[in-house]
Amino acid sequence: MARILLVDDTPANVKLVIDRLTAEGGYEVDSAASGEEALAAIARNPPDLVLLDVVMPGMNGYEVCREIRRRPDGEALPIILMTALDAVEERVMGLEAGADDFLSRPVSWPELRARVRSLLRIKTLLDTVRTQSEQLEELNRTLEDRVETQVGQIERLNRLRRFLTPAVAELVLSSGDGMLESHRREIAAVCCDLRNFTAFSENAEPEETIALLRSYQRMIGTEIARYDGTIDHFAGDGIMAFLNDPVPCDRPAHRAVQLAVSIRECVQALLADWKGRGHALGFGIGVSSGFATIGMVGFEGRYDYAATGHAVNFAARLCDRAADGQILISPSVYAEVRNDVEAESLGELDYKGIARPTATYSVVSLA
Repeated sequence: MARILLVDDTPANVKLVIDRLTAEGGYEVDSAASGEEALAAIARNPPDLVLLDVVMPGMNGYEVCREIRRRPDGEALPIILMTALDAVEERVMGLEAGADDFLSRPVSWPELRARVRSLLRIKTLLDTVRTQSEQLEELNRTLEDRVETQVGQIERLNRLRRFLTPAVAELVLSSGDGMLESHRREIAAVCCDLRNFTAFSENAEPEETIALLRSYQRMIGTEIARYDGTIDHFAGDGIMAFLNDPVPCDRPAHRAVQLAVSIRECVQALLADWKGRGHALGFGIGVSSGFATIGMVGFEGRYDYAATGHAVNFAARLCDRAADGQILISPSVYAEVRNDVEAESLGELDYKGIARPTATYSVVSLA
């Protein structure tokens, strides 16, 4: 509801105008009997419009108008002067004093109503523009900080995407770096490696080697992302990944074996293509499970998210031992997936760095 301040020292005039405006609806009308009282009321609670009589004891309407305009909060306050004196001369003096409009007494109610509505509409537009200007100024003040923050987030997201899938990277970014602090969790590790890659790289053209690695790594990276896995590292043709961190999953060992079978199918098709070009390459996978310590490793500008522990080391040993096309799994993995896969026991095998022979199983297919 618009607030109007009526400044007039004649009680009859005040009552008439207030009755008219309140009957119209949409207006809250206060009154002041002098210029000094009006200025105090404006300072205390600024109205939306001032109806100001010119002839008053003490400060007249022109003086009040000029004083209002000198105040920062009165520069855009709509003011309508009312007088029974000569209209032309009073209009000039009123406009010079800073009034927005002028009414001659006796006041015509339709004219007063129209002028009040017009000035209030203009004030509403000015208030909107002022608010938008303040908001724009605030946006400009914070733009540099926001751009810097967004650039930092993009850099962090790009860094996270080196070892996490885009969806997981977004999750870590929104949850904070606390998810990447060093912690202990049960995981399933999957290690992949090409066979005869060293001989291939010695005999093939460098462009062929790069082309093979790109296709191979892209294919495996796509499958790891599909299973919500985390890439520990790429080392040429060797790839280590793990599941159940930072995104948890049910039965990580079972999911890791599913991932391994899917990777084997994809890579076999890729290697068949390269075999047609005269390059005999093989592929092996090792899968192990257990507790590991996981967190950020590296230095400023070059971080990785890595897992350390027996599960990771043993997955690498199983991968080294696997023949072309084999998926070798540890006893802990076999215990979880024995009813979900067709696997054959290879007995207890010796592994480098492992004190005792360890039962080993080869996954033939998913049951």
